[in-house]
Amino acid sequence: MMTVDIWSDIRCPFCYIGKRNFETALEKFPEKEKIEVNWHSFQLDPNLETRPDLSTLDYFVQVKNVTKEQAQEMFSNVKQMAADTGVQIDPNSSVLANSYRAHLLLQLAIQKGKANQLKEKLFQAHFSEAKNIDDEQTLVDIAVAAGLDQQEAENALTSEELGYAVKQDEMQAQQIGVRGVPLFVFNDKYAVSGAQPAETFLEVLQKAWQEKNPE
Repeated sequence: MMTVDIWSDIRCPFCYIGKRNFETALEKFPEKEKIEVNWHSFQLDPNLETRPDLSTLDYFVQVKNVTKEQAQEMFSNVKQMAADTGVQIDPNSSVLANSYRAHLLLQLAIQKGKANQLKEKLFQAHFSEAKNIDDEQTLVDIAVAAGLDQQEAENALTSEELGYAVKQDEMQAQQIGVRGVPLFVFNDKYAVSGAQPAETFLEVLQKAWQEKNPE
């Protein structure tokens, strides 16, 4: 077996694009059944206040100190980049929401072997369906759709144990020098940062696999 560890945030469009490109590469990899993918929590903005009343565009203009026109152009570029990989993203309509409770659910999904399914559903909800990923009922519905138990999902949203797991992931990221996400670490050796093309992921998969299995 070979491991791929992925740090990402649900609010990060490049994390969604990177996930899709990585999956495209994995599909082409002959030994894909022997790859263990481990998802990890990382919050880009832990202090973000959930504000469904404030548009993501206006918030972006405020925090990045850019004009509305510049922000719209950036959003448009991201939307096109996503479309090229088969991912539907509309940054303009996504709800401004803190992702901490979504990460609590991710930690539950990791324990239950459903992390990839949940991650996909969360990305879809945030970027394609304009849902509030900090809303309790929305999160529970997403968890159930990803195959998690409803009661366990409800309990997860206030779980100190899962909160500790989120912090552990973020501390580990700090220790290995993660500054931004997505970050993909292959076999604890090779790191790929950002939403790289599928070809790049495939090259690194092959290189890491050959080093681990020289025969």
